[in-house]
Amino acid sequence: MACKSCHAQHAPILNGFGQAYKAAGYPILVSQSKIEGERLSLPGSIYTSLLLKAGYRKSNGADTDIVPGDSTNSGQWQAPEQFNLSIVGRINENIGFYLEGDIASIQLISGFRLPATYNIDIAKLSVIPFMTEIQGASYGYEQASTGAVRNVRWAEHRKEISAQQYVGTDGAATGVAFVAQSDIGYINFSRWAPGFMARSGEAQTFRSNYLRIAATPTIGDWASHAGVQVWKGSNFAPSLLVTPLMMPVDTRAAAVDFQATGQVGEKDLSLYFTWAKSPGGSPSKPNILNVGNSVSSGNNPVGPADPSLYRVNDRKAWIIGAEYSWIQHVLHIGTAYRRANSGGATGSIAGANPTDNAITLTFVYNISQNAQIHLNQSFYSGTLYNTPQPNGDRLTTVIFEASW
Repeated sequence: MACKSCHAQHAPILNGFGQAYKAAGYPILVSQSKIEGERLSLPGSIYTSLLLKAGYRKSNGADTDIVPGDSTNSGQWQAPEQFNLSIVGRINENIGFYLEGDIASIQLISGFRLPATYNIDIAKLSVIPFMTEIQGASYGYEQASTGAVRNVRWAEHRKEISAQQYVGTDGAATGVAFVAQSDIGYINFSRWAPGFMARSGEAQTFRSNYLRIAATPTIGDWASHAGVQVWKGSNFAPSLLVTPLMMPVDTRAAAVDFQATGQVGEKDLSLYFTWAKSPGGSPSKPNILNVGNSVSSGNNPVGPADPSLYRVNDRKAWIIGAEYSWIQHVLHIGTAYRRANSGGATGSIAGANPTDNAITLTFVYNISQNAQIHLNQSFYSGTLYNTPQPNGDRLTTVIFEASW
């Protein structure tokens, strides 16, 4: 099937069919070939895809790199920035699977979902075991393109265009999602743990809760999505800097998001709003959804969340954004404005919670349906920048993305 069968404007933004395919749990057969027997129904072929992202990032902080490219201040090539293998399909008529592999990592598997989906009257009921290295508890089931889950967002600078991503709702997660979905919306209640794979040495108790309630009405010619997200509970998470390696953590955050996609002048226009807040934690019980990263990469850190790098202040943001298809299916331009409080430095005293605002410009050029070039430019301001920051107050990113 053509890429735009599932994607609006450009990947990874989902359109109605893409959302329906996800809601069905991936058992749809594109090919009619099947392997069937008693209590058996498998596809005759398996569906796979590769996603490659490679690019260049440049921030304007002081360049103290001994080796060029150690940080984005001297300009950093990231090739690959992401290199994923996805395998998706059905196990039987009601059970599908989605496997993500990170080819650039020593650990091949980066995410997995196993949705069992059943039609009950006008609704679909699903039970979805899941695990993810970096996507967070919302990975179990999500339809929005607001950054409610890390890998489905409308622009590359995720913390600048998504409040959920800014406060830190991503990260390792393993659990089970219980989902009810219909044409008017969906509810996802998940029990989860903040670790990748529930096994010895990782978070093994599904004690944390995640609730997603969303409405998906079509208003006139506009497809919309409005919802809330709530993360609650406490658990254990791995830490690199404390003994024992597992420490008690809170798993608390809340978010509200909205998106609408329609046409103006026969060109696609998408509107976005997100708000999110992660409460502060304490040395004895950090909030794992409001901590620093063990490996940082400027304004968009890439390393795992480390509870020993806790914040004691609330981290919060609201963001508005829009993207317009200047040339339909080819050139898309957008902008976003972020108003945020950073939560302060990790381990800081209460009260140090400077503002951390951003204006972001986005450009996406579709070379073809499955290959595109992203250009994101962000400008930062607020009291955080009254003191020069290590990565300055500007970030430029150019990404080439292709999937096949």
